Amino acid sequence: MPKLIATDLDGTLVRSDDTVSDFTHAVLDRVRAAGIPVVGATGRGPRLTELTRNDIRDADFLVMAGGGRVVDQRDPREPVVLRDARLPSADLTRALTLLEEAAEGALLVMVEASDEHDAPLWGDLDPHWRYDRIERRSRVECLDCDVIKAFARAPHLDVDDLLARAQRVIPPSLASVTQAGLGYVEIAPPGVDKASGLAVVAEHLGVDPADVLVFGDMPNDLPMFRWAGWGRVAVTNAHPSVRAVADEITLRNDDDGVAVYLDRLLSH
Repeated sequence: MPKLIATDLDGTLVRSDDTVSDFTHAVLDRVRAAGIPVVGATGRGPRLTELTRNDIRDADFLVMAGGGRVVDQRDPREPVVLRDARLPSADLTRALTLLEEAAEGALLVMVEASDEHDAPLWGDLDPHWRYDRIERRSRVECLDCDVIKAFARAPHLDVDDLLARAQRVIPPSLASVTQAGLGYVEIAPPGVDKASGLAVVAEHLGVDPADVLVFGDMPNDLPMFRWAGWGRVAVTNAHPSVRAVADEITLRNDDDGVAVYLDRLLSH
């Protein structure tokens, strides 16, 4: 059996109607009862902590902001922040300059700067952003402080095309870039991804990566798929790049694929 289980949320554990089934919650209860810690690994920032805890209420740890915020919440009364990474404003400014040149056109940019509950993103108002509030601010204002991460969209490019260009021109030493299925490239501090966030948890628990099982669906899950050694499981609705490196494919998120897989694993 694995010694640690981590799952992405949106598109993997959470269904298309933004719910998590009672069956999924019950299976995760059984995982923890079997002595296996559960980690929710998500691109959601710390401003969405309460929503995240509601969706994976049985998680022992949260890896949020794509790895930038790691929280030990085994004692829910006194959660402990194990990692809180920020991207310096000068580095983000440089990364956006490189990306805008590579995109050969203007970018729509938003930043996640506050970790207060339900805080809005700052930046360009974009009708394609369907998820939560944006507070309109100028680029100068957005780049005036260190941020948790930034989002960029080129209206004239597909997100995978923009990501490929970002990966060509933004050095890993400057920033990490990925995409999580929202239609935006996400720019995070260098060395920050779900694998490095999970590594904080694994080191904290004394668990080897070879004993970690992970579930995911989008390119921001690829680092933890490369890092985890016990098993890498993609849902059927996963991005082709994730399906290509998965050890196994489970059912869709809408069919409780993660829970079905874990239920089978526990039964065996």
